[in-house]
Amino acid sequence: MRRCIDLALKGSGHAAPNPMVGAVLVHEGIIIGEGYHHYWGGPHAEVNCVNSVPPELQELIPRSTLYVSLEPCAHHGKTPPCADLVVSQNIPEVVIGCVDAFSKVAGKGIEKLRNAGINVTVGVLEAECRHLNRRFFTFHEQQRPYVVLKWAQSADGFIAPANREPVRISNPFADRLVHRWRTEEAGIMVGTQTALLDNPRLTARLWPGKSPVRIVLDLQDKVPGSHYVKDGSVRTLILTSAEIDTARPLVPQVLAQLHRESVLSVIVEGGAVLLQQFISGGHWDEARIITGQSALGGGLSAPVLKNARMLESNHIAGDRIDIFVPAAH
Repeated sequence: MRRCIDLALKGSGHAAPNPMVGAVLVHEGIIIGEGYHHYWGGPHAEVNCVNSVPPELQELIPRSTLYVSLEPCAHHGKTPPCADLVVSQNIPEVVIGCVDAFSKVAGKGIEKLRNAGINVTVGVLEAECRHLNRRFFTFHEQQRPYVVLKWAQSADGFIAPANREPVRISNPFADRLVHRWRTEEAGIMVGTQTALLDNPRLTARLWPGKSPVRIVLDLQDKVPGSHYVKDGSVRTLILTSAEIDTARPLVPQVLAQLHRESVLSVIVEGGAVLLQQFISGGHWDEARIITGQSALGGGLSAPVLKNARMLESNHIAGDRIDIFVPAAH
């Protein structure tokens, strides 16, 4: 199952909105085939796994065990049901990491396999398999995107100088890491002031991969058409008062709108006021803070996390990368 998880991670940034899935076919302790879900709309992990078995070993398939990190699908989507493939290959035993949360699957794949006489084991490394697809599970179980907060702060805790003039806080290596993070999320969000003053592109141009959907919270429609976020290069959602009721709490409405737009996850990159609103309401799943080596001596204070615990801390060319999760997790 750990091999399934390792394989599944190869689809990071490409499989969404589908989950990342890995599959391994084993005969008497020897792997004879393996595969993962490469990209949305393409063959699923089970298909790639079966197809990877060399011709001279295919006679072993009906005597092998299939390990898969997520329940095989039982419905027709972009591809045929994987549960049907497993049945047609006469695979006698299937070991599953965790049950699928998607309503069109949610136990139906397991039921189909068992009805065909296949011995099915469920819940092997379940916590690890759920963590692998935490974005997918959050979206389907909580009806909202998985939320990652990100900001860069100076050594003395500021995210911008008082005059808001552009200033480099993180180093070029950390910048590339941020762009890698962008490829791993479905959407990227900023508020009005960040879009106006920084004129960001919000793309993943420094890392190979797909740029996320750009989301700009611009209630009064202040961002001009000349800004990068309106250049049409990437799918962009501009949320104005037409979508957001200013008399009601902001963040829950934004998350509900993104769920309707099928945005599985979002990395919120600013500004400070918007980030603090997510923090204050407890509407976040991860926070990634880059602390640079230089001090600003004053300016716009960085957001303040509360009810958080550090998951990991690393350094990249001198900058510190701290990753937090809510304390209850």
